[in-house]
Amino acid sequence: MSDSNQSPRRLQVGPFNRVEGDLDIRLEVAVQDGHNRVVSAHVNSTLFRGFEQILVGKPAMDALVYTPRICGICSVAQSVACARALADASGIQPTANGLLAQNLLLANESLTDLLTHFYLFFMPDLARPVYAGRDWYAPVQQRFQAVKGAASQQVLPARASFLHLMGLMAGHWPHTLALQPGGSSKPVTKQERLRLISLLADFRRFLEQILFGDDLDAINELTSIQALENWQQQDDWQSSDLRRFLMLSQQLQFDQLGRATDWLMSVGNYPSTQPLNNGPQVDSGVWVPRAGVQPLDIAAIHEDVSHSWVEDSGSPLHPAQGQTHVSLHSSEKPGAYSWCKAPRLNGRVVETGALARAVVSQRPLATELMQQQGATVHSRMLAKLLELAWTLPRMQQWARDLQPGDTFCDHSSLRKDGEGVGLIEAARGSLGHWIKLKNGKISHYQIIAPTTWNFSPRDQQGQPGALEQALVGAPVLDGEQDPIAVQHIVRSFDPCMVCTVH
Repeated sequence: MSDSNQSPRRLQVGPFNRVEGDLDIRLEVAVQDGHNRVVSAHVNSTLFRGFEQILVGKPAMDALVYTPRICGICSVAQSVACARALADASGIQPTANGLLAQNLLLANESLTDLLTHFYLFFMPDLARPVYAGRDWYAPVQQRFQAVKGAASQQVLPARASFLHLMGLMAGHWPHTLALQPGGSSKPVTKQERLRLISLLADFRRFLEQILFGDDLDAINELTSIQALENWQQQDDWQSSDLRRFLMLSQQLQFDQLGRATDWLMSVGNYPSTQPLNNGPQVDSGVWVPRAGVQPLDIAAIHEDVSHSWVEDSGSPLHPAQGQTHVSLHSSEKPGAYSWCKAPRLNGRVVETGALARAVVSQRPLATELMQQQGATVHSRMLAKLLELAWTLPRMQQWARDLQPGDTFCDHSSLRKDGEGVGLIEAARGSLGHWIKLKNGKISHYQIIAPTTWNFSPRDQQGQPGALEQALVGAPVLDGEQDPIAVQHIVRSFDPCMVCTVH
């Protein structure tokens, strides 16, 4: 309840800068405990694109041309999900080299996204003038100020060099056509494999020297909050960007900001090619508060469109049956306020992303963070950084495991009729493609992207989406029209709005 007799005031925030796509948020702000706080949020994905309709009627393999163009920063993720949906519909198993190539390409893009998000999207908000009175502000502004900060001068060349892996293995980025149902159409020679190993070693050195200030093995051995705190105190807060983030997170109490449902979902990622371990290297499952990790039932996924500007079938549908048709009278649809659907798991609002991957995979530090503070700005951001340290050594092993001279792709023809699903983890979370083929053409295609899960509107039960819940309680300073706490919460999810509305 509000401490004030006045009705909550409405605040429109957006469009957001440094966000891929178009996003507006309507907030209601009231006085609680003597402070202005968000009491309600409506998240609006303002652009409709219609890729799912574009695909219907196209030859099956054309999906590999169209789906990467859903997004320019996570196009490989869309390609891999599409390729696996086509493979599933036709019973095609990628070759060992093909799986390794897909893993390397997906990880290359995902780590690039995580790095870009931290340095270019999230940290510049800590260099805003609103923090000018803090004793740490001057060095933080010098390092992280948007465009002008010293970090950008280090990160951008390292990022560009790391993406050379994409050029070697896929020809170009974004929108590569190398990814196929049976693996990759681009084989890797012995000389190229040596180049890949060298590129990965260079990127590892950048991570160790600049981001972490320590060997990646040492970072991966931090298995508790206490171990992380001990590590943090071993050197000055300006000795690495991870220590800078940890100090700033403590100062700004990010561990108390942006908590949503605490239900986390991962569909699993990076299939293993080892015969004794044929499961994914990132686990599939659901983290349930007080119950821990539970199995994921993808049949329990349904999309609610009660508050979306699309035609309503009357009840939520599984994406294998769902449709995405613009309502002829969308502006008049009662309660609708977004082009985003509301995916739910057994009717539950779930959050997805790097934190979910780490917790579902039962990594000890992430699990303890969830138990102590839940999914917050701090735990989301820390999980993203730790995923860089966790994944890069695996990429190095995948590059060493490539077998030049062996086949990189099973070129078996697709079946004329069938249906399949491709589930992967993109940088921002769980991505699913559902496809049906009839007479060699696409008769049905539906996509649920990570930000569709995280930035969904309300559903038939009136449940707000994950971000809508995370924003409730956020402080709003006097006179703020663009609340800094709201910016931190939104960016902790790293939204990709063009994928949301695909």
